[in-house]
Amino acid sequence: MLWKISLPLLLLVGQPVSTDQDSAVLFRRFLNIRSSGAPGMSPDGSQMAFMTNITGVNQVWRIEGPGAWPHQLTFGENRVLGVSWSPTGESLIFSRDEGGNEFPQIFLLKPDGTGLKNLTGHPEWIHYFGDFSPDGKRISFASNRRNKAYFDIYVVDLPDGEPKLAYQADGYNRAGAWSPDGKRIIVTTWNSNFDAELRVVDLDSGEATRITAEGQMARYESTNWAKDGKSIYCVSDLGRDFMGIATIDLETRSMVYKDTPDWDVGGIEISRDAKMILSVQNEDGYSRLRVRTLGDWKDVSLPALPRGLISSVSFSQDGRFIALALQGPTATSDVWRIDLDEGKAEKITRSSLAGLDPKKFTEPELIHYPTFDDLEIPAFLYLPRGSSKDGTLPFIVLAHGGPESQDRPRFSTFRQFFLQRGYGILAPNVRGSTGYGKEYSHLDDVRNRAHSVEDLVRGVDYLVENKIAHPEKIAVMGGSYGGFMCLASITSFPDKFAAGIDIVGIANFKTFLERTGPWRRKLREAEYGSLEEDGEFLEKTSPLNHVDKITAPLLVIHGKNDPRVPVDEAEQIVEALRSRDHPVEYLLFDDEGHGVAKLKNRITMYTQIVTFLDRYLLGASE
Repeated sequence: MLWKISLPLLLLVGQPVSTDQDSAVLFRRFLNIRSSGAPGMSPDGSQMAFMTNITGVNQVWRIEGPGAWPHQLTFGENRVLGVSWSPTGESLIFSRDEGGNEFPQIFLLKPDGTGLKNLTGHPEWIHYFGDFSPDGKRISFASNRRNKAYFDIYVVDLPDGEPKLAYQADGYNRAGAWSPDGKRIIVTTWNSNFDAELRVVDLDSGEATRITAEGQMARYESTNWAKDGKSIYCVSDLGRDFMGIATIDLETRSMVYKDTPDWDVGGIEISRDAKMILSVQNEDGYSRLRVRTLGDWKDVSLPALPRGLISSVSFSQDGRFIALALQGPTATSDVWRIDLDEGKAEKITRSSLAGLDPKKFTEPELIHYPTFDDLEIPAFLYLPRGSSKDGTLPFIVLAHGGPESQDRPRFSTFRQFFLQRGYGILAPNVRGSTGYGKEYSHLDDVRNRAHSVEDLVRGVDYLVENKIAHPEKIAVMGGSYGGFMCLASITSFPDKFAAGIDIVGIANFKTFLERTGPWRRKLREAEYGSLEEDGEFLEKTSPLNHVDKITAPLLVIHGKNDPRVPVDEAEQIVEALRSRDHPVEYLLFDDEGHGVAKLKNRITMYTQIVTFLDRYLLGASE
């Protein structure tokens, strides 16, 4: 049956029992912690355009520098997905979808917030921004206007031009960097999440020349042109286990690695004068920023930054400044600027912590635990402050999405709230996760899907055997593919979990592949298996076909506008459990997509999660 539950009395660690109203106020406080990120610098580096959720959902703001008052530039209830500053400084480009439907439109805006113009104007199609031309007079983007399953590349003259088709080809194509002379662009074609091709498209002739090796599966990302336009820089894992920095000669198509660390290089950028290159390495989940001179690849001295996750890194046009977003497990995301001339780092934004004491936030411990085949699984272990390893803690095991993704030590209001509430949290990176090499990321492909589920459950065994968690107070929770992991865990190992929370998760691989956006199906079949060749296996491995094994109560959360995992997935699992009179709660948001973005909805969702977990974990027998 579908349970409708009012908020119970909630227990706070070290505090007396609170009322429903007190608990709602406390949780709202955590959810009102703000974040800022995705910085784009003005050409001279003096101003930043960035996104922040101060109003409850990400909008574009502008700030002149440290200590200045920020100015809001975009408004409304729909989230902004990204923002870029023109090389001329005269305009901004931002993308926005409606109700989380992931059909972004591209808009032009002046830095003072005036002159708003929709450049794409077709909400029924998807538009992915590419880049500005070097002179700032044109932009590129990818769109599935011709066929909803494929993305072609378009170019549009600013501010009033009509989009012109620049490259047409069946496939998942994305527009990359423009050549220094503005006559060519790089196009990346993704055959799967681990298999890409690069082409150079001549905008005058329309000729597309493939520049990457054929017949060799590899990723090619973060493309940058060399100053002379005769070669490009990129990060790739061609012939390697990890992503390294390489150059590709456009005439010979030969690729030479310049930097090959035993960690993934997440992205690079070349300074406009081609004297420096910056890169961000993913080292055990933490980011390491490096800046080197291109001539001799010597490191440029950088000021110290707090340890955490770095994203959206870029040079100012004169190469003096570096903009970035930085967050850590105990620090919400903010925009920073590094002044290379003065050797200092400044925090440009100071996002509100909603009056909460950061000294009470908790850092995770990186652990490794053995799984069924003696593979060591990396995981982040969060323990409440002052807790003891006496086997009494309630625990939440978090399954990340993807699976081509990685749980990293980012700031999470959810985690910090539950840690202060007395819950422990385990966030494993089971086989199939990225960040640990190409071989590790392929260990769960198709027929090996169940192995990653067992990896997660071995983490539960680790918690119990080491007297970290109470064996009857463990819940599993995940979103998207992590939602599948939740459902697979409670069907395959029903005795391990007291509760499950499935957020926008996959219940049936067959119906998921049939109904997901056609532009995504080919990419996902490379990971999960194809409908034509693996139909029987997909049915066998789908949690929906094993609901009779579920004993744990389940909370299902979904957005009605989800284009990735259609809402049918949630409704199927809910209906199957209701027909068995099994305890299941269902929370559907009409104005959300693949996840919950709006503050009012997040308050509703997380309040129900608190209620659900307290009911089934804190109520477990001692």
